[in-house]
Amino acid sequence: MAVSLRSGVKPEDRTAVRRLVASTGFFSGPEEEIAVELVDDALSKGEGPSGYHFIFAEENGQAVGYVCFGPIAGTTASHDLYWIVVDNGRRGGGVGRLLERACGEAVAKLGGRRIYVDTSSRAQYEPTRAFYRACGYAEAARLDDFYAAGDGKVIFVKSLD
Repeated sequence: MAVSLRSGVKPEDRTAVRRLVASTGFFSGPEEEIAVELVDDALSKGEGPSGYHFIFAEENGQAVGYVCFGPIAGTTASHDLYWIVVDNGRRGGGVGRLLERACGEAVAKLGGRRIYVDTSSRAQYEPTRAFYRACGYAEAARLDDFYAAGDGKVIFVKSLD
């Protein structure tokens, strides 16, 4: 069965987001909680007012990935890509690319012109950094020891112009 995309959040997405984030093996418990908090914020305030927009990739009614993005406060056309997560068993199958393209299209419809995303500099995240480069993102900055000693922050940007 083909993967379909769904915009917006539903209460059951809290469980789906937690499951997806945990499946990657990349994120800590507190990071999982942050991912779920963004769902909660979008559910309680609405996606527009919360600033957190979601697109889910689903197969047979089950989420196999999602992307969360939103406008950066104080800017006129810049957006953050907060989370892009694909179930570990589905990585490398094109779901991430599908979600990244959908995110770019949605940001453009919202009037966005640039998307920023950050990730860890640890070796474990090299496939993540390669994914962003393959999707047209350019490395814009590195902040050494940002997350912890030896774990820097790598910031990427993609222009939609």
